[in-house]
Amino acid sequence: MKLARFTENGRTRIGKIEKDQIIDLCSVTGDSCSMRRLLTNLSYWRHELETITHPAYALSAVRLEAPVADPQKFLGIGMNYRQHAQEARLAGIPIPESQLWFNKQVSCITGPFDEVVKPAVSSKMDYEIELGVVIGQRCRHVEAREAAKVIAGYLIVNDVSARDWLHKSPTFTLGKSFDTHGPIGPWLTTADEIHDPLDLQMSLFINGERRQHCRTSDMIYDIYQQIAYLSTVMTLEPGDILATGTPSGIGAPAGRFLQNGDVMRLEITGLGAIENRVVDEEPATAPLPPVTE
Repeated sequence: MKLARFTENGRTRIGKIEKDQIIDLCSVTGDSCSMRRLLTNLSYWRHELETITHPAYALSAVRLEAPVADPQKFLGIGMNYRQHAQEARLAGIPIPESQLWFNKQVSCITGPFDEVVKPAVSSKMDYEIELGVVIGQRCRHVEAREAAKVIAGYLIVNDVSARDWLHKSPTFTLGKSFDTHGPIGPWLTTADEIHDPLDLQMSLFINGERRQHCRTSDMIYDIYQQIAYLSTVMTLEPGDILATGTPSGIGAPAGRFLQNGDVMRLEITGLGAIENRVVDEEPATAPLPPVTE
């Protein structure tokens, strides 16, 4: 299944994608629009979710939202593609000897076709296409050979990074967590639909120019090794998102940073595409409105 969060007529709920339609799943999930809650109950609801056929809406008539808006964790791994590591080495960046993980604060999450804001305080905003793994069950101390069993599905992640802010503190958190710097989507494709997540083609385009192009087989630590490593330290929960690394072709080595008006398009085999336009940050003039969703 391809599970999505969507807004229609001012109301956000969960649906499944079938061709050019989205089928409302509220008769099964209730009024909740939490993908995390759905994943917690997925095995119980699965038959009903797979067989429901209405109500249905044209995809063109709804707004797709971030598939998982309320994860407890949004984690990313650095330097996890061989070609990217070589790119970094040539730029004088040391290569870590073990898995290098960082937090993206969940407040950075935004929708698959939403705008990405270029902060006024950053002149070096960069793009990173990544395969996103979404955890499907609460787990700890998972062995790599068993890790596939705890994966709910996959989505596309754009790990937008403010490079100048990455160097302002000992951790990557600030440079990875500006608001809107976590576009994900376009939907969550359940694991049963992806035959081999270790060999998917990834491509990122800026204004139609291909900048990144690689297969997930170029990972240094595959997704199962990543889950084993992380679950040694922490309990992983349904809805947690793991951004599993980016290939070579980022903007930093050549100084090709994102500018106002640039359009990023990210594609991964079997997962669809997301597209985000860069806009300059507007001056803050008033407190943010409360969340009403």
